[in-house]
Amino acid sequence: MKNKDTMKKLTDRDPETKSPDLVADNLERLKALFPELVTEGQDGASVNVDVLKQLIGDHTVTDAEEKYGLNWHGKRRARQLTLTPSTGTLRPFPADSVDWDTTQNIMIEGDNLEVLKLLQKSYAGKVKLIYIDPPYNTGSDLVYSDDFRDNIANYQMLTGQRTSDGRRLSTNTEASGRFHTEWLSMIFPRLRLARNLLASSGVILISIDDHELHDLRSVCDEVFGAENFVATLVWEKGRKNDARLISVGHEYLLLYARSLSQLREQRTVWREEKPGARELWDEYVRLRDRIGEDNTAIESALTAWFNGLPKNHPARKWTRYKRVDKHGPWRDFDISWPGGGGPRYDVLHPATKKPCKVPERGWIFSTPEVMQRQIKLGLVEFRADHTEPPFRKAHIRPLDFELLEQPFDANQDEPSETSRDDDEELATQVRGSYFYKQSQVSVKYLRKLLGAKVFDNPKDHIELARLVDYLTAGDKEALVVDFFAGSGSTGEAVWERNNQDSGSRRFILVQLPEQLDPAVKEQKAAADYCDTLGRPRNIAELTKERLRRASSKIKNENPMFAADLGFRVFKLDSSNIQAWDPNRADLAASLEAHAKNLKLDRSEQDILFELLLKLGLDLTVPITTKKMGGTKKKHDVYSIGGGVLLVCLSDAIARDDIEPVAMGIIRWHGEQAPAGESTVVFRDSAFAEDVAKTNLAAILNQHGLPTVRSL
Repeated sequence: MKNKDTMKKLTDRDPETKSPDLVADNLERLKALFPELVTEGQDGASVNVDVLKQLIGDHTVTDAEEKYGLNWHGKRRARQLTLTPSTGTLRPFPADSVDWDTTQNIMIEGDNLEVLKLLQKSYAGKVKLIYIDPPYNTGSDLVYSDDFRDNIANYQMLTGQRTSDGRRLSTNTEASGRFHTEWLSMIFPRLRLARNLLASSGVILISIDDHELHDLRSVCDEVFGAENFVATLVWEKGRKNDARLISVGHEYLLLYARSLSQLREQRTVWREEKPGARELWDEYVRLRDRIGEDNTAIESALTAWFNGLPKNHPARKWTRYKRVDKHGPWRDFDISWPGGGGPRYDVLHPATKKPCKVPERGWIFSTPEVMQRQIKLGLVEFRADHTEPPFRKAHIRPLDFELLEQPFDANQDEPSETSRDDDEELATQVRGSYFYKQSQVSVKYLRKLLGAKVFDNPKDHIELARLVDYLTAGDKEALVVDFFAGSGSTGEAVWERNNQDSGSRRFILVQLPEQLDPAVKEQKAAADYCDTLGRPRNIAELTKERLRRASSKIKNENPMFAADLGFRVFKLDSSNIQAWDPNRADLAASLEAHAKNLKLDRSEQDILFELLLKLGLDLTVPITTKKMGGTKKKHDVYSIGGGVLLVCLSDAIARDDIEPVAMGIIRWHGEQAPAGESTVVFRDSAFAEDVAKTNLAAILNQHGLPTVRSL
């Protein structure tokens, strides 16, 4: 391995200290596919539009011609916002968090446009479900205001970090012409960035009302591809009696896949447990434990149980499942080939020894041999004699072949002769595009949880939990993202689903710290509530409080639930790396302030997590610490991700400590043996002279650590 013998100093101008440069990445992809398409010039690489037209077989269309699609004033600027790298960072706030040291969940306070940019390196292609409930364009102020030149500075000003007037984030009015254009310019770049986070089998679900459904569908067709549209769900929440004309009590949920073709190739099937099936199975298990293997006695007890249920009990729909065998409750099911034209062969009745009547559509099992195997397994039930076809069994907890939608084939795996585990799925169904859940249920729940009504229309976390499970195909380790977190319903929904099936799903929530003004009638209750908590008056504080209380509630109600009920809090801020921003009136003071590359008011933890973001590591990756160095002074060295990143942020490393620190890092790296190349980072100002820095880098290079950086 060639030794570099250098320690590169990272500045605010280096690509490592920014979010990904999407323009450069797009150019590289185009260049890899079509080298002749990208040309190099004095101003950098550019795309030859004429060549592009030739490559796609278009020799006539000009830029001036009209094209099908959604356009609005400001779309070009919105696209630029997507492509502009962020120079911000996410600062850790353990004091605001729950179970900081162990949790895998994340709550981020900040502008979601910048946060989505910062998450690109660490989470691209890893998210199974994105659910968002963006602000609807109903004529009220839109509280997102992006700045192409410096969105971090703009964010700090708008959230009161640079001013103390406590004003709202933006003052967009009808006169600004933003009824649709401002909303589209807000949502467009965020969806483009969100798409990058989705896994190939991931999906995005967006709550929306009538005002922007049409435009949102057009935007999503452009961002995700019209071919990846899955469905529009309708959530009916109840009739509004104060409506003058029509009560519009529903909202829509627009569903797109990252790649619908990928879902089809993977033969992904979305199903949910049928209501009442769980109650029936639990009663069967209770009876089996009490009665034993006497299936006839269990059948009688199940009949009595059904008869005693209230009329509206969901399990009453399962009264046909009164028969019982070693696999559990079952009902008779058609044994004929779907659609007709199935195979016809003789099946002898076990009592009369004569061929049973063949169904008009033929047998569902492809060959006599397959039929005999099913009979032997006890999965075919004969009638009193051979004059009627037998029927097959359909169990409340389906066996393998019962889950197949196509006729049973001899090459398919057969069901086990042993009973299935209690953890396996019950009878399932595909969801319809319409569902009902009264909105006041979630309002009353959250009011009770928080002890006050601070949100008017919180999302129902129970319904969201069902959707989380359904749209991730039961993936118990799915990563769920919500970058309009609001009341935090999505976070509690993930916990709720984990509580039900002992899953380890995790979430990333993002919420703008939108200022709350007690002088505004609609905000007074929420602002006063923040005052009672002793916290700043903004919505992000309410999000965090809801998560804290939901976590405590689940722990109290289910002490045996050992899953992750914590969350790490991060807040958006400018980079820890100091940019050159001189005070022209006092250049001497500016030079002194910028003598060090890192900002003086930032902690080592701030710097560590910026490194995680900029180097593409998970924000919940394990971090361990060891002290290394000579006899006079020990230096803290952090190992991140099992040695993928090794960091020493000491203010000063003496010449005598250079070799002990280097050898300590080398030994620790060898003990951890991470896969792939590791990066080692030091504080640039820790070295009194360049020779010491060069010597340290040379020692690390010679022992297999070629990537050494300084901040």
